[in-house]
Amino acid sequence: MKTAILTFPGSTCDHDASFALKDVMGLDAEFVWHNQSSLEGFDAVVIFGGASYGDYLRPGAIAKLSPVMAAVRRFADGGGPVIGVCNGFQILLESGVLPGAMIVNESLRFVCEDASVKVEADRTPFTRVIAPGKVLRIPVAHRQGNYFADPATLAALEERRQVVFRYCDAKGNVTAASNPNGSVGNIAGICNEAGNVLGMMPHPERRVERELGGTDGKLLFDSMIVWLKEKGK
Repeated sequence: MKTAILTFPGSTCDHDASFALKDVMGLDAEFVWHNQSSLEGFDAVVIFGGASYGDYLRPGAIAKLSPVMAAVRRFADGGGPVIGVCNGFQILLESGVLPGAMIVNESLRFVCEDASVKVEADRTPFTRVIAPGKVLRIPVAHRQGNYFADPATLAALEERRQVVFRYCDAKGNVTAASNPNGSVGNIAGICNEAGNVLGMMPHPERRVERELGGTDGKLLFDSMIVWLKEKGK
């Protein structure tokens, strides 16, 4: 199982991802610089957080133009598993790989705290072994993580079970108080219609060891491994 860790100028969580995937999960993970035009030989693609290109214009607005994103689209269209976390989610939205957009947090401030999220769907490679309804405790760290989509898009996301994570309280209740950024519908993560591409604002790579505060994030990578094994990877 070979995983590509995409790296853009300004990326700051790529080494966190490498630690989680290589040192904790024992996977073969390799950094892929943004100017690469092929993802041949990789079984999964991860795009993690940071301020790609300094978040000039909008987070992800310049990164979407990098050559590697054309390769990501081909990889995703072929059914390959892709996860975008925080800035990675923003890049997938800007690229049109996932629907919707990110706007500034409702508080107009950077939010850095632990958040509870309820798993809404197990249809993605990254939630394969997580039962719907389970509450995960995973940190968020962003200023522009307020997910927005028009009513028609939101209705389609709900109907097609593309909402994967929702902000909630510790008991799984979806409340306004448990929403750290004002995201519509308390949405913390969505997938594409096929289910193989996941975007989420919380950082699972920061919750892979008890020493890091817990192992809830590790469940996403456990799921990815199970999914890849099922596909014969």
